[in-house]
Amino acid sequence: MAVSVRFSDFARLAGAGAGKGKNMTKKEYDGYTYVDGGVCAAKGFVANGLNCGINPDREKYDLGLVYSETVCNAAAVYTQNKVKGAPIFVTKEHLEKSAGTARAVIVNSKNANTCNPNGIEVAEEVCALTAGALGILPEEVIVASTGVIGERLSTEPFRQGMPELVRGLSADGNGRAAYAIMTTDTIQKEVAVTFEIQGKSCTIGGMAKGSGMIHPNMATTLNFITSDVSISTEMLQAALSEVVKVTYNCLTIDGDTSTNDMVSVMCNGLAGNVQIREQNRDFDVFRQALYIVMENMAKMLAGDGEGATKMLECRCGGAKNLETAVAVAKSVVGSALVKCMFFGEDANCGRLLCALGYADAEFDIEKVNIDLASSGGRISVCKNGVILDFSEEEAAKIIGEQEIYIIIDLQDGDASAKAWGCDLTYDYVKINGDYRS
Repeated sequence: MAVSVRFSDFARLAGAGAGKGKNMTKKEYDGYTYVDGGVCAAKGFVANGLNCGINPDREKYDLGLVYSETVCNAAAVYTQNKVKGAPIFVTKEHLEKSAGTARAVIVNSKNANTCNPNGIEVAEEVCALTAGALGILPEEVIVASTGVIGERLSTEPFRQGMPELVRGLSADGNGRAAYAIMTTDTIQKEVAVTFEIQGKSCTIGGMAKGSGMIHPNMATTLNFITSDVSISTEMLQAALSEVVKVTYNCLTIDGDTSTNDMVSVMCNGLAGNVQIREQNRDFDVFRQALYIVMENMAKMLAGDGEGATKMLECRCGGAKNLETAVAVAKSVVGSALVKCMFFGEDANCGRLLCALGYADAEFDIEKVNIDLASSGGRISVCKNGVILDFSEEEAAKIIGEQEIYIIIDLQDGDASAKAWGCDLTYDYVKINGDYRS
């Protein structure tokens, strides 16, 4: 059974530390160390990526594979869009059939395999091809797709590319796999951390894709996470379901929730710890590591929004409960006018109050304080619900940076949350005006 958590249970340190633009640095957490390797950082995982012919541009990879040498306990969360890609249905069925275990993730880009008459059949055949090449069961395969919706997908490219994909699996193949899942992304998105449980060295690593069609709910985008921690399927699902609420469900680029969104986590237990079967201190350590990986990937996704020039983080504190803090933070970063304000570097701060005011939450507007901050400084723009007579010159310096923090204090409690987004630019329209090309 999942526990109710506050954001501060996950992120105990102040500050956001996302670095500069798309080249983000990572905030340090006590007891957790960043390492390279993405989905291959944990013991026992290998990966690969290549072009199998789905994408006619042979320089662009379109098929990725992640594989564990041993069976993993697995968990996933999915899009809440009523229209779902065929891989969503197949993956859910596989995890149910295998009692929450898996060994591989097969994922393609360029074609979403959504709204197709034979989509389920294609996804199942792709899993069978993957399983046959790896010598595992089809229900041990998680399948995902991303790309254009409503275009037929042939299994022939998978059949042609599978032998080379499997032969090339390696412990340094994470970059190739991360490249294979990109669509309009401009950067690969990977992160991994090491930590200790019961004196054992443990690792969680992940990769993500996403640049547009990103909006709560679920988790938005495709995200694949691996770990060598031993944890039961029930506890893994509990941790993932809690962390997703304060990471990917607090991420918005354009207000469109995709049809294929998925976050999956596979844990193979090779770290050697006694299996986590209850919500104890070991569970908390694991959940915090999962949060660090997912928060970092959420920030990468926000900073790489289609056409984006700025990453926006809204921190809402002083809320009476987590739900209020999340609703307010998401409302502000999701506002099209707020996004345009930061793109134009115009400190029209009434837009912040407007977006805050239509959040689906109860609070006293006459208590609301708002600051803007970046590497260029920090300035108060609203006090007790009233816009201040602040320095336009100082504000322009602050919002001229590539990472901007909107800091809200509701003065109504001690719950807090963050949400992430980006500015809205001319290039967003250009990118999506001819997406299929």
